Amino acid sequence: MLTVINIDTLKLGDRSYIAHDGTIALVVDPQRDIERIHQLLEREGLTLGAVVETHMHNDYVSGGLQLARAHNVPYLISKTDPVSYDRFEVSDKQIVPIGSFALQALHTPGHTYTHMSYVLLDAKQNAQGVFTGGSMLHGSTGRPDLLGADNSAELAGLQHDSVQKIAELLSDKVSIYPTHGFGSFCSATPTSGDVSTIADERKSNPALTLGREAYVAQTLAALDSFPSYFKYMAPINLAGPAPLDLSALKSMSVDEIMKSIADGSWIADLRSRTSWTGGHVPGTISFGLDGSMASYLGWLFPYDDKLILISDNATDVNTAQVELARIGIDHPEGSFVGDFSNFHTLDATRTVTFKELPQAMKEKSLTVLDVRSLSERAASHIKPSINIQLHDLANRLDEIPRGPEIWVHCASAYRATIAIGILERSGIKAVLINDAYKACLNVAGLEIVEGTYDASAR
Repeated sequence: MLTVINIDTLKLGDRSYIAHDGTIALVVDPQRDIERIHQLLEREGLTLGAVVETHMHNDYVSGGLQLARAHNVPYLISKTDPVSYDRFEVSDKQIVPIGSFALQALHTPGHTYTHMSYVLLDAKQNAQGVFTGGSMLHGSTGRPDLLGADNSAELAGLQHDSVQKIAELLSDKVSIYPTHGFGSFCSATPTSGDVSTIADERKSNPALTLGREAYVAQTLAALDSFPSYFKYMAPINLAGPAPLDLSALKSMSVDEIMKSIADGSWIADLRSRTSWTGGHVPGTISFGLDGSMASYLGWLFPYDDKLILISDNATDVNTAQVELARIGIDHPEGSFVGDFSNFHTLDATRTVTFKELPQAMKEKSLTVLDVRSLSERAASHIKPSINIQLHDLANRLDEIPRGPEIWVHCASAYRATIAIGILERSGIKAVLINDAYKACLNVAGLEIVEGTYDASAR
């Protein structure tokens, strides 16, 4: 009897796995913070037999190399991936024994050219599951544009072929274990559900319900922006990630923080947006740990700049170090932990709800700034409003009318709070609509425009 344990990294929308026969274990697509894997192996009384990578990840730094080295076990990677370290090379259809079970490698290009999926075989060579990485996801597929626009159409076609290949090879009852698709930007379109089988995918996956040409067209049309930090991840994974460094950051004083702000350093306030809007150090940006901090900070932060973390408790800083290390931001410049009243000046941000918007629009000339993605905007938006995606905001400030007030919103208020910080760093005051976007859909007096998104119109 084989068991599969999910290891979720919710903030990045990814999932790693431990598969085992009760004695020997296999780890699939581990994140960089491998200590939690060590703890699970110890808790379950398992001996690690191998580590496998479905592909060179574009959205996180892998812990596979260090995990395999720590346990002196084979590290399974496609023979066509040009890595800079020793690995156990695997090819299409190759079967690799691990304890009483085995893996069968399947070349499934589409997310990348060298992508591999792995069928989990029991002692009788029966398929019990398939680790699909960024190929077949739950109701979707991995996005095909991470290697550049010139390759997107070809990779989308290959993705369709690969998902068809998986479905043709395996029976309906086989479980699907993808790495991406739980909120990951590596998903081409939103995914559905927490579990799935081949039978489920035959009903819902566009690569199985559409012909090749229609799938390619639909997939390319649905693609939205992805984080800029993705460009760093695959090179790090190909070169071989260094061991995780979670040593204590330099403790900084109030005066050192203020000097760093004046020097242009990035100061990430890790507290909740309620705390940040209630009182924050001018020049800081809210990246609260109650949201996808690493994804958005990594998207906006120039990796060559200095980054400093601040909070009113040390746990926040420790948590942020782990989350940032997962995307290759190692050992920030320093941190401040303490009472924010020690700072001479704190700014407060005015917060409102969507219910207040119709009356405000009647009484004053205000600008509604929507910082959501293009696909979110196209699906539904407030009229009148302007849309500047969060990751474009710093470079498009001159497009924002300098009226009496600017009210900023997103889907949940998390990105909008970040946007307020970016505006303030440029001397622009704004008001936060501290509300979920869906709340505006039932507000009388607001005009909502609905439509569909087509990436080709970007």
